[in-house]
Amino acid sequence: MTIDLDSVNLQLRDASADTIVRWALEQDLPTMATTSFGRNAAVMLHLVSRVDTRVPTVWVDTGYNLRDTYIVAERLINDLQLNMHIYGPEMTSERRNAIMGGVPTIEDEELHQEFTRQVKLEPFAKAIADLQPELWLTGIRREETEHRQGLDIVSRDARGIVKVAPIFNWTEQDLDDYMEQHQLPTCRHYFDPTKVHDGRECGLHTAA
Repeated sequence: MTIDLDSVNLQLRDASADTIVRWALEQDLPTMATTSFGRNAAVMLHLVSRVDTRVPTVWVDTGYNLRDTYIVAERLINDLQLNMHIYGPEMTSERRNAIMGGVPTIEDEELHQEFTRQVKLEPFAKAIADLQPELWLTGIRREETEHRQGLDIVSRDARGIVKVAPIFNWTEQDLDDYMEQHQLPTCRHYFDPTKVHDGRECGLHTAA
């Protein structure tokens, strides 16, 4: 199916997040959603699940999540009746730590790239191979990174997958307001060792 990105983005420019989710699912394409179960991840999970709980939701569990992340994840999986597809690295975190000497810092660029490939990019590639999505519902937002500022609500990545970002133009305050309005659980203690700090891409949205 050919999607005219310019036309669609113009059409959805002022649409609500709910409307954008519904538009995406109406395309009747093989679709997946993704989550990190990070601080405000419940927003996208809630938006998608209240339209259709059957949408496959991919979580790449790197094996380095904090306890709080796992507790909130289980609650959301159960409460929202999510159709979860969980992928993880082939190697255990303890074995990798022994080989790499712990989680590599971003200062050691080559080692950190290999770490990211093992714990996130490789498992995500398996998810793509299994689900064969043509459309990807994602929670990315414009203000998060420099790379994302060059995208739009609907874009196409290097893999040819159409990415739809219903909350692309939301602010942090918008997220907080939605979380409070719907009484959604938040992961207050979250750390992604592949990103390390806000404003840095982990590779899922830039990899070919």
